[in-house]
Amino acid sequence: MPTLPLDGVTVVSCEQAVAAPLATRHLADLGARVLKIERPGTGDFARAYDETVHGLSSHFVWLNRSKESVALDLKSDAAGPVMAALLDRADVFVQNFAPGVAERLGLGAADIRASRPRLITCSVSGYGSSGPYRDAKAYDLLIQSEAGLVSVTGSADEPAKSGIPAADIGAGMYAFSGILSALYDRERTGQGTELEVSLFDSLVEWMGFPLYYAGYGGTPPPRTGTSHPAIAPYGTFTAGDGTEVVLAVQNEREWAAFCEHAVERPGWVTDTRFATGSARVANRPELEREIAEIFAGLTGAELEARLTSGRIAHARRRELPDVLTHPQLTARDRFAEVGTSAGPVRATLPPITVPGRAPRMDPVPAVGEHTDAVLAEFGFDPEALRRQGVV
Repeated sequence: MPTLPLDGVTVVSCEQAVAAPLATRHLADLGARVLKIERPGTGDFARAYDETVHGLSSHFVWLNRSKESVALDLKSDAAGPVMAALLDRADVFVQNFAPGVAERLGLGAADIRASRPRLITCSVSGYGSSGPYRDAKAYDLLIQSEAGLVSVTGSADEPAKSGIPAADIGAGMYAFSGILSALYDRERTGQGTELEVSLFDSLVEWMGFPLYYAGYGGTPPPRTGTSHPAIAPYGTFTAGDGTEVVLAVQNEREWAAFCEHAVERPGWVTDTRFATGSARVANRPELEREIAEIFAGLTGAELEARLTSGRIAHARRRELPDVLTHPQLTARDRFAEVGTSAGPVRATLPPITVPGRAPRMDPVPAVGEHTDAVLAEFGFDPEALRRQGVV
């Protein structure tokens, strides 16, 4: 098989939950070897989030394929030499301990890089290593609340968190991209570096549009469900047969096409109520009411035909079972089979594709599945360490 971009890169990760495991899984997808350090017995606590995937956690299955699980009690003195040996041969060390824990375990960035200048370290935390929130609990919902995402999500009547762990995903992706940039920089300078990524900083970055809107507009963008506070028509509309279609008319050219093809009201282009984007937003209730009346007389197929003929941006609002059979995923063969301790499961292929090189899609490990093999590879006696209670 052709090599992947990160073949030969070794990552040691003391990780759990979502953010750090997401970063390292993307590294593994691109060929990196990821040694996942877990607590003996229970392992990463995300393993126990649910039991929906043949008895395994949906979060864990999603985030941990292609990794080697090494069970190691980091609080044991005997674990120190093991971690030192692993880090001596690592290119990247990732950890998402609570602030201060890495230092207490002798795994702080400054300590481990002192004798390993080529090592890249990445610390993932809730709020960063300083400031009044440094030691605060930082679960995804809490970060979404503090960063204001909950305040702009939901309906006018009630705020809501996002349906996915947005703060965790944001931090994981910034850790991933930061590590890639550090690997590239090391190729030029020969030196590693210390990276720090926080869930709060990551999500605040993603909140850029609402923050600018509120900071300079004087009021926050209103919660509008699937609509948009600054664009209309935008959101979910229903055809007469119940088909839900999502519109996103974002400029005057699309608006003219929408008037001609979708609603067959070319006069709306110059109608003072709807002639500009700001006018359409100001008159959103009236605009949406009139659109709804027209769409009620069409079937979903008829409506989609009109939208397609006018090259008007639209989508179907799909439920999750529909996504699993989505024609685009099927046509592009975007699913693969991944092994687990409970049997094979279906997984989506990584979004980064490398022409001519298949992504790595190795099994999801059981807790400590690779402990003995890895310890032996690095010169340790697994049974001796087991007798000491280290593994």
